[in-house]
Amino acid sequence: MNFDLTEEQEMMRESFARFFDDTCTPERLRKAEKDGLDQEAWSGLAELGAFLLRVPEDDDGLGLGTFDAAVLMEEVGRKLPFGPIAETVLAAHLLAILGRGRVAEHLAAVVGGDKVASLALHDIADQPKQFVSWGAEAEIVVGRKGGQVLMFDVPEQVRPSEQSLSSDGLAEIDFSLANETVLASGSVATNLFEATIEEWKILISVALAGLGRQALKMASEYACERKQFGQEIGKFQAISHPLADCLCLVDSGKLLAWKAIRAIADGDKDAAAQVSISAWWNAYAAGEAASQALQTFGGYGLTTEYDIYLYVQRARSWPLIAGDPENWLTEAGKRHYGDEKASLPDVGKLPIEFDIGEEAHAMMTEIDAFMEANVTPEMRKRFHYSWEGFVPELHKKLIEARLHFLSSPELGGRGIGPYAKAAARRTFDKHGYNNPAAGVAEMVGLMISRAGSDELKKEVLSKITSGESIASLGYSEPGAGSDVFAAQTRAVPDGNGWRIDGTKMFTSGANLADYVLMLTRTNTEVAKHKGLTMFIVPLKAPGVTIQPVHTFQDERTNITFYDNVKIPDSWRLGEVDGGVRTMSLALELEHGGSFANPMFATLEAAEELCQEIDAPEGGKLIEGIDARRRLMRARANAAAALLLEHRATWAGAEKKPNPGFGPMAKMFSSECFLKDARDLLSLTTPLSLTKREGAAALLNQSYRHAHGTRIYGGTSEVHRSMIAERALGLPRTRA
Repeated sequence: MNFDLTEEQEMMRESFARFFDDTCTPERLRKAEKDGLDQEAWSGLAELGAFLLRVPEDDDGLGLGTFDAAVLMEEVGRKLPFGPIAETVLAAHLLAILGRGRVAEHLAAVVGGDKVASLALHDIADQPKQFVSWGAEAEIVVGRKGGQVLMFDVPEQVRPSEQSLSSDGLAEIDFSLANETVLASGSVATNLFEATIEEWKILISVALAGLGRQALKMASEYACERKQFGQEIGKFQAISHPLADCLCLVDSGKLLAWKAIRAIADGDKDAAAQVSISAWWNAYAAGEAASQALQTFGGYGLTTEYDIYLYVQRARSWPLIAGDPENWLTEAGKRHYGDEKASLPDVGKLPIEFDIGEEAHAMMTEIDAFMEANVTPEMRKRFHYSWEGFVPELHKKLIEARLHFLSSPELGGRGIGPYAKAAARRTFDKHGYNNPAAGVAEMVGLMISRAGSDELKKEVLSKITSGESIASLGYSEPGAGSDVFAAQTRAVPDGNGWRIDGTKMFTSGANLADYVLMLTRTNTEVAKHKGLTMFIVPLKAPGVTIQPVHTFQDERTNITFYDNVKIPDSWRLGEVDGGVRTMSLALELEHGGSFANPMFATLEAAEELCQEIDAPEGGKLIEGIDARRRLMRARANAAAALLLEHRATWAGAEKKPNPGFGPMAKMFSSECFLKDARDLLSLTTPLSLTKREGAAALLNQSYRHAHGTRIYGGTSEVHRSMIAERALGLPRTRA
């Protein structure tokens, strides 16, 4: 797995970034908005080799791939230089390959910055008069006309500039009045042109992602400076949380574009659908991010004194030249479910890799084989995503096979890497076996191993690592949910030990476990996070009462009461008042996980029902445009969630800076999980209302399950605050 650019690509990115920083000043952007193309800047961009990127080396170009062009376009999105940069890069590509030297003079003028080129995005045979991006500046336009690919030499009088949304040289060109040169005829040529249009979608997608990121950066910087009611507006969650939501949209959009390029390179049969999804997603994400950024500026954002309005306008104008972006979602549905074919570009080499590696694949194979061999139908019926799915006999078998505690050799595990650990989790999920007991056992085991007394290791750790016992977590309290540091359950010295009094809420698994890992308050005279101590408490000790709490998600959790519970000091973990440090001993188990797996499972269940349900207009529901669009939207959300999870895993594994990647993966996926479960429940009604065994039951359960994912492990609001602080640099919004 890799999310890094090559050294050469990073150098190229920095070169373009410096150039745009120097040339795309507010003054020059506004002048270009009035006067048209900044010819000096355009020529400078040509000197950097921008228009040679996709020209083959045999034609004196750089011979680079789609991903390299995407690196350029992300910087284009960041600074909004005027001119059809993506279109000119791709037009030069077509002139070189199809022109076969016959239009060498025109190609030289384009790559040298002396002429501006663009693309006709629609078949000229069908639309002889059509709007062209930057058409008023484009002396050369490459387009398809039926079975031919043509170069049009467009006189100035044929490309009259019109006032438009973003003052980007929009022109409606009547191609019957332009001088045409046939570059090539036949299916090979037209397929290459159509593939170039697909590449344009990718490049515009990346540009929109860069635009969205920069708009959010500008908004965040403003929110750190602007004060209202005596404090920076970035401290208000009404400001910071929507920006955090938009950041997840924008970042996942860039990853979707990268994934589309990777899919083309790998020959993925679904690559064409991924291109369409990327274009649709980024058009939406950039629009949301830019509009929310402007909202952050308030009334000032409406003025032309601030650059943010340029981003709002360009976020719409870039994709709209091709038509309604929602058409790309329809197109994705046709490509995925209807097997509609599309010509795709030769993207060349790229460094980005989403494959999880040999160790991970081997782990998946081993777990698949184990589950097939050891899981009985009776066991499978007991599986559940919560503690209700705990199967003691299977738990022990997994420990014997060293398939629990996978990343922790000190607990008898294998010490596998993060990618293999993530793959194992996904494989268990595939089999319907989501076992929180195992994860908690590993966490508690590590804490005991590293901070526990010899007595704890002998009495408790040995039982946990053998599978004889499991533990639950005692963090949340009735008056302190996500804020675990607000714990009020008291532990006070009592002879040679401690007395514990208090109440813990949501002690899931306490009815099944022998022990609880408990966070207690031992000092009320210091800051709340400094007066905490960790203990292991036997749940069968006198004074412990377990009261069931049932949820509408078909799971049981518990309230646990502790009344004069006495334990020896040897059952303390770590130093007195050092509970926060003790908790950090198991932090390597954090993986930036998401709910991508249940999201995909929910989607597959909905697809199955759509194949069964009759459509009102005849045929099956899966054949309809609306159903396909809704299914593809859910598929896009699940894919984005998985990519954010991959990025968080990679950042942890490779020791990369991780500005909120984990919270982004968790928050985004849980929000999308609920949104999609709700929509797919509606799509497949009335079957989805039932708990009939199979797809209907799974979809029904997913809808109920999804509500909890936004709460457990920290609410979405808590994670939004973390994203705002870590990824956007906004002020802290919590006490």
